[in-house]
Amino acid sequence: MPDSLVSILIPCYNAEDWIAETLESILAQTWTQKEIIVVDDSSSDKSLEIAKSFTSPLIKIISQEKRGASAARNRAFQEAQGDYIQYLDADDLLAPDKIELQMQVLLREENTNYIVAGEWARFYSLPTEANFIAEPVWNDLSPLDWLICSWTGGGMMPLHAWLTPRAIAEAAGSWNDSLSLNDDGEYFFRVVLASKGVKFCSGAKSYYRSGISGSLSSKTSRDAFKSAFQSIQLCSNYLLALENSSRVRNACATAFQGFIYAAYPDVPDLVRDAEAKVNSLGGCNLICGGGLLFQLFANTLGWKLAKRIHRIAHHQKNTL
Repeated sequence: MPDSLVSILIPCYNAEDWIAETLESILAQTWTQKEIIVVDDSSSDKSLEIAKSFTSPLIKIISQEKRGASAARNRAFQEAQGDYIQYLDADDLLAPDKIELQMQVLLREENTNYIVAGEWARFYSLPTEANFIAEPVWNDLSPLDWLICSWTGGGMMPLHAWLTPRAIAEAAGSWNDSLSLNDDGEYFFRVVLASKGVKFCSGAKSYYRSGISGSLSSKTSRDAFKSAFQSIQLCSNYLLALENSSRVRNACATAFQGFIYAAYPDVPDLVRDAEAKVNSLGGCNLICGGGLLFQLFANTLGWKLAKRIHRIAHHQKNTL
């Protein structure tokens, strides 16, 4: 295992402002046994040209017709030769020792059917801005406990924070390329369930670039909301098939309720479907998040009207 190859898989679409920094962070990894596969999804900017300017023999560049990030990740995985898989988006960064620290965790385990998570934090301009704040999911947990913890307020784990043995990735199956928003959440749900458990590696840091206009995670179109709903529905089915218990039903209801708060009033039909799911699962006690003024309105007028008022005020502020 000390000589095990790690495949670092990067889908790329119109990332000319960031792809060079991302590739540099990968080339700087202290784990020397690595390959880097970039799949350009028909970028219309200079992303492909910039990626090809890197002459390292560790980097393999593939160009494909535009099919979306999940399809690009599937293509990269098909090309990968490594025993371990590191997914990374073309605008995010890894600390130099991120992969090595996680590999050391796996080296200590006699059973290699674990996946390893690490610390992560958001940044908007420079990675030095990142503030790493521990969350409940930053622990060693069984698959079911980790997923329930995540869905009931314990935090998330972005795709770049994971390191996954290839055998587990193969058992989990391909990325669902019918999803756009939260395709990574649905994929790693399956990865966690295909593992023996999650090991958390303190100090293995990754940097999640946020605030990018037009990024998938910032989309609020109907297609994006539909994808998010479908992702939650799939993941809910996975959990309930494993354990149809009160704690699982509460976790699933909480996930659907979170969707309701995010999607109202943009997609009323999906909101109604999600409300029906929450009711059928027995309900939950998740409160709609917001500042003090929002909570004041929500407590007196109800959260739906409070959200409409907040949206009108936000729109007027942006048009001044």
